[in-house]
Amino acid sequence: MIGHFSFELPTRIEFGPGVSSTLVEVLLELGSRRPLVVTDKGVIDAGIFGRIKEHLERGGIEFCVFSSVEPNPKDRDVMNGVSAAREFGADSIVAIGGGSPIDCAKGIGVIITHGGKIRDFEGRNAITKETLPMVAIPTTSGTGSEVTFSSVITDTGDRFKFSIRHPRIAARVALCDPELTVSMPPMLTAATGMDALTHAIEGYTARPSEPIADACALHAIGIIVRNLPEAVGSGSDMNARSSMLMGSILAGISFSHSDVAAVHCIAEALGGLYDAPHGMCNAVALAPVMRYNMSFCVERYARVAEAMGLRFTTDQEGAEKAVTRVEELAVEVGLPPFSSLGVREEDRERIAEFSAMNGSNASNPRPMKKEDYLALLKMMG
Repeated sequence: MIGHFSFELPTRIEFGPGVSSTLVEVLLELGSRRPLVVTDKGVIDAGIFGRIKEHLERGGIEFCVFSSVEPNPKDRDVMNGVSAAREFGADSIVAIGGGSPIDCAKGIGVIITHGGKIRDFEGRNAITKETLPMVAIPTTSGTGSEVTFSSVITDTGDRFKFSIRHPRIAARVALCDPELTVSMPPMLTAATGMDALTHAIEGYTARPSEPIADACALHAIGIIVRNLPEAVGSGSDMNARSSMLMGSILAGISFSHSDVAAVHCIAEALGGLYDAPHGMCNAVALAPVMRYNMSFCVERYARVAEAMGLRFTTDQEGAEKAVTRVEELAVEVGLPPFSSLGVREEDRERIAEFSAMNGSNASNPRPMKKEDYLALLKMMG
């Protein structure tokens, strides 16, 4: 029997090649006249911001640009963005980029309306007011942040990555234009694609689950596994790029309504301590964590295998094949092993401690304590 659940999608999704050109129209619908544009150096260097800037200028929109967002956005990035927004008198936010600018923009929107420091809002229930209306324009196919109601920020004091989760921080509108993802180089395409696959698999196997999120996750898994190699190998293939962006969106919807789990706990610990790219951390940790969790979610991993198009006769065989396919896919798209992250032996205790402290740890299908993370890290190499 399906029990009670609640499903909310606070973001309107506009999808398709060229849809980013409708930004001015969307801003006017929201009553926005003075947006803060949050982006980063990579988006500017790729020429993507220039395209969006032309749309804003032609539409007569006054805007201020905040582009000092670091990878794995920091608490200082949020507060610097807040200062820029207040000085300009921003009435809204346009976030252009991957997860870093979009997550930072969510944090800026929170502080503008709530005050305080961004760490004050860690967790699921700390948002009490509406935040600044935001339009998100993704330029990668990985984080799904354009449709999630979560934001991950690094506290520079203790180097801990923490999450803020509430429907009020979600973008009002996501303009999902696959043309903007074409400039991603192969390695970034591979890492962000495996990040999206991690979202889908963890979204499906995390302990809080519900049927709509499950459906989104399984559909995302199939799309990503079929299209990631082509997107990496032939970046100008618009079918592959469109499919990967849709897979990322579906995966984001899925984990927003369930959760992520141990892969993200480890990845966020590594990101906080080493400032390592989030997508890469997820990519190299996914298969090892799946093997570690195997005995606790055989049936669900078998459904993952079905979504991948694999054939098998028992759930155990299917679960094994799902993990093997993830390993094969990582090699196929050129991703390095976990050892490439250069984890220092003396840091393993802290990584395990941070992983166990993560708010998503309780959602892992296999109960995990610090000692379990230490054992898992040893197994990973």
